[in-house]
Amino acid sequence: MPESLRDRIERRLRRLPWFDRRPIRLFFRRLEETNVIIHVSMLVFVPSLVALLTYLSNHLDSLSFFVFPPLAAGTYALFSNPEGKHASPVRFVGGLTAGALCSWVAILIAVHFVYPTAPPSAIEVDAPGAAFAVLLTGALTWALDIEEATAFAVALLGLLVDPGQQAAFVISVFLSSTIVAGVFAVWRSYFYEQRARYLYRSTKDDDRVLVPMRGEHPEATAMLGARLAAAHDAGKVVLLDVASEEVTEDNEGAETASDEARAGAATAAVAAELEALGDRIETTLDVPCQVVVVSEGPVLGETIRQTAAETNCDIVAVPYEASDGELASYIRRLMNAEIDVLVHRTHDGRTEWNRVMVPVRRASDTAHAMIDFALRLVGSDGHASVARCIDTEKQRRSADEMLANLVGTADGRIETRVINASFGRFLRRVARTNDLIIIGSSRDRSRTSRLISPPTFEHLPDVETDIAIVDRR
Repeated sequence: MPESLRDRIERRLRRLPWFDRRPIRLFFRRLEETNVIIHVSMLVFVPSLVALLTYLSNHLDSLSFFVFPPLAAGTYALFSNPEGKHASPVRFVGGLTAGALCSWVAILIAVHFVYPTAPPSAIEVDAPGAAFAVLLTGALTWALDIEEATAFAVALLGLLVDPGQQAAFVISVFLSSTIVAGVFAVWRSYFYEQRARYLYRSTKDDDRVLVPMRGEHPEATAMLGARLAAAHDAGKVVLLDVASEEVTEDNEGAETASDEARAGAATAAVAAELEALGDRIETTLDVPCQVVVVSEGPVLGETIRQTAAETNCDIVAVPYEASDGELASYIRRLMNAEIDVLVHRTHDGRTEWNRVMVPVRRASDTAHAMIDFALRLVGSDGHASVARCIDTEKQRRSADEMLANLVGTADGRIETRVINASFGRFLRRVARTNDLIIIGSSRDRSRTSRLISPPTFEHLPDVETDIAIVDRR
């Protein structure tokens, strides 16, 4: 799959001996939020367009500087809300041009009917004239469905233009607004609407999945990893069995040929079972499946990570294991490594997930990854939904906007929900109607935040459905 712009920049910067990845990672992490992308775009394009138009105004007599104040405000409005009702290039150009035309009409009426004896250059703007220009602008833009706030500012500024220069003023408004609208249309179509492709760390790289076969239902986790890998043509799943130290020691310390044969037979039996499971996965999902058997080594987490690197896997799907109220130490070690981790807790050993819920706390690369995983699992016939828990109704509007921005980059149909309830209570409620709930690992939270709101995995014992915890590197 093609790498994202973010990955290409990081790859090239890593070649520099003095490069520290932390600042650039923080920068791109902030860019994962749509609001930040919009504000950065405003800081880039609004001043740049004003500078361009000023340059053109200084070299073209037909481009009036009078139009720049409302044009700058209109440019800001376009880029600040690229998906809003008024974010239309046609509306923008039409509205501003209509305002200029209405001011021209108001001036013509004043010249020919209100002050017929006065020379045009002596006519001053009066209250009735300003009111009439604004009234005419409102009526015309309403009738043509091109209502634009800055059109009224253009109409008033046009009253200050010499009557003999009104035609040139209208032309300058049309040309300058067309330049702005054209840049905005290109930016929105080829960058903003494709921002997941350029800025977010590509979730499409998670095609090669390593599954350590552990726990009571390893086949369920293997099928989960395989379904994620099968969503793309380059997908592959690797089934890993880590032989315990006792089996390894028996194999290495066999005193007789029969002892060595028994140890080898045990390893072969395990490999045969994995091969059989791999064959079922390949038959069911049409995804390549590889089997690997290794010795545990001194640190289980490091053994799994090293195997993932050797088999070219970019995500490890592990069964959920806990000890003393915390995730198993080998899982925590994997989460601290430079690899994506998905922790799967199965409720009843299911191997198909048609209804998947994704609760999110904020817009982030992890949130985009979880949504992508959900769409891979449910396919075209299933149901995926994204939810945000809020504490007060005042947070509902911002939560709706955040969810809309998240699903706007996804390639599939997704339901969004904003729930005024605690996270644990929400999980227990939706568990009855969903096959799988995908949540983030919350490793980026501060210690104070964890004290106020406990980590997600502490809610899991009460949730009666499958859970997947996603941890992005």
